[in-house]
Amino acid sequence: MRKTKLVTDSTCDLSKELINKYDIEVIPLLVNFKEKSYLDGVDIQVPQMYDMVTDTNELPKTAAPAPGAFVSVFKKYLEEDYDIIYMGIGSKFSATLNSAKVAKDLLESDHIYLIDSLNLSSGTGLLLLKAGEMIKRGLSPEQIKIAIEEMVPKVRSQFVINTLDYLYKGGRLNALSAFFGTMLRFKPIIKVRDGLMGVGKKGRGKIENAINIMLSDMLGEADQIDQDFMMITHSMADDKAVYIKDKIKDKISVKEIHETQAGCVISSHCGKGTIGVLYILK
Repeated sequence: MRKTKLVTDSTCDLSKELINKYDIEVIPLLVNFKEKSYLDGVDIQVPQMYDMVTDTNELPKTAAPAPGAFVSVFKKYLEEDYDIIYMGIGSKFSATLNSAKVAKDLLESDHIYLIDSLNLSSGTGLLLLKAGEMIKRGLSPEQIKIAIEEMVPKVRSQFVINTLDYLYKGGRLNALSAFFGTMLRFKPIIKVRDGLMGVGKKGRGKIENAINIMLSDMLGEADQIDQDFMMITHSMADDKAVYIKDKIKDKISVKEIHETQAGCVISSHCGKGTIGVLYILK
């Protein structure tokens, strides 16, 4: 009987412990500063990236792995008689899934299963954990693909953005919006729905005000939240993670609440201090 291997990319923002627990292979995206290219989470870590942004006053450019990176990983596991399930950053956010599709076509294998998470960060990570549990239960890759694709629309990912600088510098916010957002101290809540990011409600003043709004929305559907896993994911906002854990303590019945750190690719788009809660609805 063939074994099943989970493959993802570095934007899944899962901890090393979870990656090891579920035996997940991670293909890094690229983080580019001028002419120099780094592998996300391999050659460059988040604190180093923020230091480089401060020193250069420029944001890095991020890029999908080339198809060759997928060919190398896929070929390795095919030769070891694995079925492969790849799921990473959603197709509307990055060309990464397309690189995986090109690799599958080049290898001409029916043992590679591609899933579009339509999500990012640990929103994808949650689906990977679900897939990992299904592998442990002995489900076939075909069964896992069907089950995960049914879960994709039920993932809820939302983040509070602490600073608008990164959205502005990255061209995702015009200068006028950035100016007024800074002056009025707005903390927007970014939500991922249907594979796209959109601005939800906005907190004003301290970031805790926006976090409270985000948590209020989440607790409003607490009885609908899948009880297996929940994520608190952030970019160097450890104290706010503690704040969230304290706020939701005893208010939700989720077996495992994992705190994870956003990698360089996600952090380069949202900025230091960003924090989110991510979960799946039943």
